[in-house]
Amino acid sequence: MIQEEKSSGLRTFRFLEGPVFANVVLADEINRTPPKTQAALLEAMQEHQVTTGGIRHPLPHPFFVLATQNPIEQEGTYPLPEAQLDRFMFEILVDYPSEEEEFEIVCRTTTNRETALEKILNREEFLTMQSLVMRVPVADHVVKYAMQFSRLTRVFQKNGSEKSNELPEFIRKYVRWGAGPRASQFLIMGAKARALLHGRTFANTDDVRAVALPVLRHRMITNFNAEAENVSTDDLVRDLIEYIPIDGTSKSSKIQIPHLLKSVEPTSS
Repeated sequence: MIQEEKSSGLRTFRFLEGPVFANVVLADEINRTPPKTQAALLEAMQEHQVTTGGIRHPLPHPFFVLATQNPIEQEGTYPLPEAQLDRFMFEILVDYPSEEEEFEIVCRTTTNRETALEKILNREEFLTMQSLVMRVPVADHVVKYAMQFSRLTRVFQKNGSEKSNELPEFIRKYVRWGAGPRASQFLIMGAKARALLHGRTFANTDDVRAVALPVLRHRMITNFNAEAENVSTDDLVRDLIEYIPIDGTSKSSKIQIPHLLKSVEPTSS
């Protein structure tokens, strides 16, 4: 902001912290923000800082972003680039409320009801909980099990020209671009947090499977075949859960073929 000193008339620039300088940032309908704003938010999410005029302004800790998107109305929207979607740990689908939930919503919002907010956690307690999640042990075979969810979605080899022969057929047919290493990281982080929420001091393969859908659904880009046959990324993740052995070993011939492969099997002429 440009500010002028009344005594001298000198104009100077002064940095004023915006709404992103908070512990929890809620970006409502984030796909309505222009690309320049999305790029600025990308730096805040990845680097936990804001840079203006060559000066770095660190964001407070803890810091994380919650964002919503309207899946119906697309006019005047700017789809988030894949690099920014990858920064979000989870994509959670919010469906219509049940009859009981909608009844409660209507009753609460159509009266002069006052809501009293109560403090649940302070900053130090929240940071302690984050540190506790990082200390949850995970066995090597669980890490390798989580890695397979990411690695089996990558259609192209390192040279980017040939498809890998180790990929499931339903991935070959429907996936244009797969998940990166950040998906493997978030699968393990989500598994650790879920283990603590369930009263366990270690994460297992059940925890990985439980967080696979919200971690992977926005990190896989499907192709025209998937769109034409109404195959979603959720369908592909569910088939990966069936496809990958729980013990983390390599694929064997005894694994049941997922249901999506039924549409790929050749027919006799």
